[in-house]
Amino acid sequence: MNTHTLDRFRAILKKPMFSEKGHHDQEKKNAYHFQVAPDANKVEIRRAVEALFKVKVVAVNTVVRPSKVLRRGSLTIEVSSFKKAIVTLKAGQSIEYA
Repeated sequence: MNTHTLDRFRAILKKPMFSEKGHHDQEKKNAYHFQVAPDANKVEIRRAVEALFKVKVVAVNTVVRPSKVLRRGSLTIEVSSFKKAIVTLKAGQSIEYA
C-alpha cells in the first residue's frame, strides 16, 4: 500500500467519537463510531478501517448530522454539520485506541 493511499485513509477517518451510545454499541454490537470526511462513501470507509486497524469490517452505516443553532439567552452559536460512520466489526475483533 503506498503512502498516498494511507494518507487518503487517514483523511477519511477524522477521529473516533466517544459517547454513551457509542460505548453501548461497542459492547453489544461490536460497532465503533468515527467522524469521517463528508465526501467519503461506505466503501472508502470500510477500506480505511480495514487498512489502518487490521480488522475485518462487516457493515458500515453513515449518518449526516445537520448544522443547527444553539441559543443560550442572548448568545447564539451555530454548530457545524458532520458525517458519522458506525462501523461493525467481525465477532471477536476490536479496535485499540492509542
